[in-house]
Amino acid sequence: MSRRWTAILRPPLFHGGDETLTERLIAIGDIHGCRNALKTLLEAVDPGPQDIVVTLGDYVDRGPDSAGVIDELIALGKRTRLVSLMGNHEEMMLEVVRHGEPHHNWLRYGGVETLESYNFDGGLDFLSPEHDRFFDSLGDYFVTDDYFFTHAAYDPGLPLEEQSTEMLRWYSLTEGVPPQHISGKTAVVGHTANRHGEILDVGHLLCIDTYCYGGGWLTAVDLKTRKYWQASDDGVLRS
Repeated sequence: MSRRWTAILRPPLFHGGDETLTERLIAIGDIHGCRNALKTLLEAVDPGPQDIVVTLGDYVDRGPDSAGVIDELIALGKRTRLVSLMGNHEEMMLEVVRHGEPHHNWLRYGGVETLESYNFDGGLDFLSPEHDRFFDSLGDYFVTDDYFFTHAAYDPGLPLEEQSTEMLRWYSLTEGVPPQHISGKTAVVGHTANRHGEILDVGHLLCIDTYCYGGGWLTAVDLKTRKYWQASDDGVLRS
């Protein structure tokens, strides 16, 4: 599948709120259709109207209820300050749905499960207007306080507004953890699944993709206190 890179990188929009009123800064890793895990996690974290919750992308594919995950995130955005980033799986889906790209790679990497969750009947117009608006709202990076957030990684020597979407959405940490970014801020990323279920913390970078769809955990971290919560898709919670 060819990749249609965005011409301009864009930070996502807040769904309300003034950043100076922040109470907690919470990041949530790759959800991949695991709605039950997301609901369990949100019940434990209980985000309030002054919290910022950053979701790192890959909401769809592989897990059993991608459509339900988007419903949960839309509802979440109505009660807290939600910042949602674009993952490579959203990119693959939207390339097929909106731009007519070949579907084979997307289906191979979890698109079948996504289509099933939307009760796919053969047409590519299966996204509701509300879900379309959610996908339109996704940004490529977010910066606040001493942290920045991307789906996958970053080029350490380039400002975030000059990064390629290849690096932000597709780079795997198995190819090497990048050095600290020139901004000096701590990076919070997902994308590279830690199959043992533990957060990867190398000081200047945290990776919180903990392999929920594969029997691992969905992770949320309060960056200011480093408290974390993890939920499995069968409803088990640990922190």
